[in-house]
Amino acid sequence: MKTLILAGGKGTRLWPLSRELMPKQFVRFLDDRSLFQRTVERVLNLGFSKSDEIFVVTNKAYRFRVLDDIRELGLELPEENILLEPEGKNTLPAIYWGIKQVEETFGDSIVAVLPSDHLIEANEAYERAFRNAERLARGHLVTFGVKPTRPHTGYGYIKPGGALREGDELLGYRVDEFKEKPDFETAKRYVENGYYWNSGMFMFDTEVFIEEIHRHAPDVYEAFENAESVDEAYRAAPDISIDYGIMEKTDKAAVVPLNVYWNDLGSFDAIYEVMGKDESGNAVKIGSRKSEYIPLNSRNNLVMTERLTATVGVEDLIIIDTDDALLIAHRGESQRVKEVYKLLKERGDERVFVHRTAYRPWGSYTVLEENERYKIKRLTVLPGKKLSLQMHYHRSEHWVVVRGTAKVTVGDREILLRPGESTFIPAGVKHRLENPGKVVLEVIETQIGEYLGEDDIVRFADDFGRD
Repeated sequence: MKTLILAGGKGTRLWPLSRELMPKQFVRFLDDRSLFQRTVERVLNLGFSKSDEIFVVTNKAYRFRVLDDIRELGLELPEENILLEPEGKNTLPAIYWGIKQVEETFGDSIVAVLPSDHLIEANEAYERAFRNAERLARGHLVTFGVKPTRPHTGYGYIKPGGALREGDELLGYRVDEFKEKPDFETAKRYVENGYYWNSGMFMFDTEVFIEEIHRHAPDVYEAFENAESVDEAYRAAPDISIDYGIMEKTDKAAVVPLNVYWNDLGSFDAIYEVMGKDESGNAVKIGSRKSEYIPLNSRNNLVMTERLTATVGVEDLIIIDTDDALLIAHRGESQRVKEVYKLLKERGDERVFVHRTAYRPWGSYTVLEENERYKIKRLTVLPGKKLSLQMHYHRSEHWVVVRGTAKVTVGDREILLRPGESTFIPAGVKHRLENPGKVVLEVIETQIGEYLGEDDIVRFADDFGRD
């Protein structure tokens, strides 16, 4: 079995915890592992695939997040197995491209297709379901149906049909119908009638899947077959989900029951469900040693905070406090967070895209203070890493080293700076910052100019292949 992991989602319903440049699959809001890392571990620990048999479809902006998360697990994933979408076109083009790459690499194969942002109990029942799906996939397009624990209006549902057996062994069921997210009364009826939650996980034989795409989604098939590049294929492909584009149309759809704990963590209500609670039902995640939550006569709240937060006489609230945004919502209304995200994006607010701390392949930067004419950042550069050789039209920069040793290029000069030493980079001058040492380099950067946007950058050389 090969594995295709989908890691291109933006996590808009978990703003401000999740941002476009740090979406929920990479955020560590449960423990010190990301959901993406948990997905990779699940595949390897259960022996579904070897590391070189794992493919990841993701956004170009997430390439180094994927690589860093993989390396942190002590693994090496071939870079050609990381498939970078030129633009988001929903799940069907992403999966089709991934399936084609698996087939080109390994020939006709069975492929598990997994989202990277779900929380799943990977136990014996989980492994057995995937082994059953592997047997069914030679003649079916297999999806996994989670046995519901209660009526839920945030999930789609699958109506099972006739049983699919191998000898006397039940492997799964034909799919009678896919159902969209229902209202509560309809969801109750679905649960009573034995429907399953639609998990968004699949198992395909590459040959069968490509044949069904040719038959039922010819515009996707032709976009990739006729294109000379991935960019051209994505421009031609429609924006379409795998459920709507193929699973609801094929007569080969099968569902394998998955009787394990599963949560798509698609909202803050879902996160509240999985977190531990105190004696008053409060679920709390403290972000730093300076943060604390004081609940006075407060019950059943989800609080994730970066500072001292106190509530008095409140209940059933979601309070998400990051260093540059605060969200307060009633539990049960968290699906509407995406409306806030949409409003901010329409306004061009950069807090949709990035946290105050932004991660880069060379390290990270944190915005400490800013106004229209200046911005102060803390840069951390990992040992052996360097920023691109670059230039800015509209701002000058002043660097002060606070930890480590900096190798600095300014124009034709190259100098070494140690803690307490500094240098000035005028606007229009090529420059570069490098950490030649064995400890993390920390630099305070002060930008001054008429325009301080991150897009005021011209790169002349870059170790990470960025334009």
